[in-house]
Amino acid sequence: MLNSLIVKALPIVPKPVVHWAAKKYVAGATLEDAVQAVRALNDAGATATMDLLGEFVTKRQQAEHCTQVSDQILDAIARNGLRSGLSVKLTSLGFDIDDAFCFENVRALIVKAKALNLFVRLDMENSPYTTRTLDLYRKLRAQGHDNTGVVIQAYMRRSEQDLRDLAPLQASVRLCKGIYREDASIAFKDREEIRENYKRLLAQLFESGMHAAIATHDDPLIDFARDYITRNGIAKDRYEFQMLLGVRENKRDELVREGHKVRVYVPFGNDWYNYSIRRLKENPEVAGHIMKAFLLRE
Repeated sequence: MLNSLIVKALPIVPKPVVHWAAKKYVAGATLEDAVQAVRALNDAGATATMDLLGEFVTKRQQAEHCTQVSDQILDAIARNGLRSGLSVKLTSLGFDIDDAFCFENVRALIVKAKALNLFVRLDMENSPYTTRTLDLYRKLRAQGHDNTGVVIQAYMRRSEQDLRDLAPLQASVRLCKGIYREDASIAFKDREEIRENYKRLLAQLFESGMHAAIATHDDPLIDFARDYITRNGIAKDRYEFQMLLGVRENKRDELVREGHKVRVYVPFGNDWYNYSIRRLKENPEVAGHIMKAFLLRE
């Protein structure tokens, strides 16, 4: 109950307090901050995905800027020899402005990434964008761009069919629970119901031969995945575990020690405040721990 109250109070929490809390979960405001964070992760045995924070852009100039910075991220990965890919939110690249404009921005990034032997993940946003995102992905694949993948959210009721539709493309799929507020008519709401659907979808991914990016911090789901991988002899190049920067680092290190590939999502940029508030609202227990640590800090 206390944690929930803390979350409800977040809008009135002073920004310096949120910034103090966010430092662990956001690499920083600059690209160099993100490079340093990825280098540290690589040294710890993990790979990464770099992401410029920001979404729902409505001005062409903003979308062009986000595309330019994403282009710079690719250069930074290659220049520094980092084990990292790039993640992009389509609404940051102009999805709400013009479909053709957005597609060309994304395509340019994927073409450049291909030349650098890098991978670009198309992130999934809330339900108005699901079909459009998958359609854009299919268009990219139809043009021969295979160094890209999508995200499927386990709380969406449509996800089983979406995986069936993606199977002929042998897509690389990042499977996560989902974070956006959706209506019960299109999304599962119960925690256990979402977990069970996640397990079904993960098994479906493996059975269809697609590459599975297992994005979760949930022990029951991590344990299920490890057991399924062992029982079915899943090759290490067919999956990876994915986690957020600063979250469950001990579990991350445990998976690395076991020989699993682990990729960490590394967000950075000036939009750190909105991202941090969203992360804390998703996990009230984290908000409670952070508030306790802040009050007891030296």
